Amino acid sequence: MARHVAHVLTPGDHYSPRTGSAVPTVVHGLASAVPAGAARDTVVLARGTYADRYDSADIAEYAQRKPRPWDRYVDAGLSRLGLPRAASRASYAAALSGQAAWDPSYVLLHNAPQAVPLVDADRHVPVVYAHNELFRTYSDHEAGRTLDHAGAVLCVSEFLAERTASQLPPSLRGRVRVVLNGVDTELFRPPDDGRAGSRLEVLFVGRMLPVKGPDLALEAVRALPADVDVHLTLVGSRGFDAADRLTPFERSVRHVAAELGDRATVLPFLPRDQVAALMRKADVVVVPSRWDEPFALTALEGLASGAVVVGARVGGIPEAVGDAGVLVPPDDPDALGSVIAELARTPSLEPQRLAARQHALAHGWATSRRQLAEALRD
Repeated sequence: MARHVAHVLTPGDHYSPRTGSAVPTVVHGLASAVPAGAARDTVVLARGTYADRYDSADIAEYAQRKPRPWDRYVDAGLSRLGLPRAASRASYAAALSGQAAWDPSYVLLHNAPQAVPLVDADRHVPVVYAHNELFRTYSDHEAGRTLDHAGAVLCVSEFLAERTASQLPPSLRGRVRVVLNGVDTELFRPPDDGRAGSRLEVLFVGRMLPVKGPDLALEAVRALPADVDVHLTLVGSRGFDAADRLTPFERSVRHVAAELGDRATVLPFLPRDQVAALMRKADVVVVPSRWDEPFALTALEGLASGAVVVGARVGGIPEAVGDAGVLVPPDDPDALGSVIAELARTPSLEPQRLAARQHALAHGWATSRRQLAEALRD
C-alpha cells in the first residue's frame, strides 16, 4: 500500500478500550495489523475524548464542533430538498481541518459518507468505510453527488455490501468492496488451563437493547428442564457506560434474571479486557439478535475464545460464524433453548471448541488488513 492510511472516526467517538463501540474496535484491529516496515496508521480524533487510547496508531486531534439538538432534523430536511447535509458536513469539516499537513493518504471515512466532498481529492483518496447501512435515506441523485470522488465504499460483510449496492445508483455499485471484520486472537483466546466445572456456562455480550435479543436468551434458559445444568451471564448496558440509568427494558431483563435465581446473572457494560476474561470461562456464546447485524464482532470473539457460538441466522452473523458455530432462526427462544440443552448434554465440547478456534485464527486482523490492501489497490 503506497499511500498512508488515515482513519476518520465519527466526531466524538473514542479510540479506547473503554468503549465497546464496533468502529474503534475495527480501526484498532486494522491498525494493529499494519505490515512490518509500513508506516503506522493515523486516527483522526476529536480532542477531549478518552485519554486512555489504543497505542496501535498515531493520533491527529482536532477541536470538535459541538453538535446541536436540531442538527439531525436540519439535515433530514435539506436532504429531502436535494441539498447537502450541512450539519454533518460542518462536523466533518472540523475533523478534516488538518488534512493539508497529512501525507497523501487513503482517508477512510468510517460511517461518514457526508465527509467525502470535504476531502482534498487532489491530495488524498476518500474512501467510505461502512459498518452499517448508510444510504437508506439517500436518493440516487444525492448518493451520486456525495460519493462522486469516493475511491471505494468498503463494507464489513458480504451481506452489508449487497444491501449497500442495492441502495446506490448503478454508476456507484462497482465501487463497493468487502473487508470482513477480524478478531484479536491474542486478547480473545481459550483459557490456558481449560474450562472447569460440569455446568454449561452461557454468555451474552452486547448492548442491552431489544434488537440484540438478551431477553430471548433469558426465555430460552427459563424454558429448559430442571435437569439441564446451565448458567447464563448477560453483560451489557444500554450504551457503553455502566453508570447509565437503567431503561425499562433493562429493568425487565433484570427482573426475569432474578426469577431464574442461580441460573442467570446480569452485569453492566464492561471494558474489553474484562469481556475477554469472561469469554475464556464461557462454554457457549449466544448472539440472538433480532435485527440484521452487519457482522457481529462478538461472534468471532466467542469463537476465538474457544466457545461454541450460537447465533441468529440474520444479517452478517452467518458470515462471522461460518461452519464453526450453530445458527438458529431469529426471534425463536425455543430453537435457541433446544441447542443450549443439546450442548449441555454433550459429554465433551472439545471438537467444537477446536473448530471454533481454528475458524477465528483464519479471520484474525492480519487477514482483514490484507483484504483492505487489496480493496485499496483496486
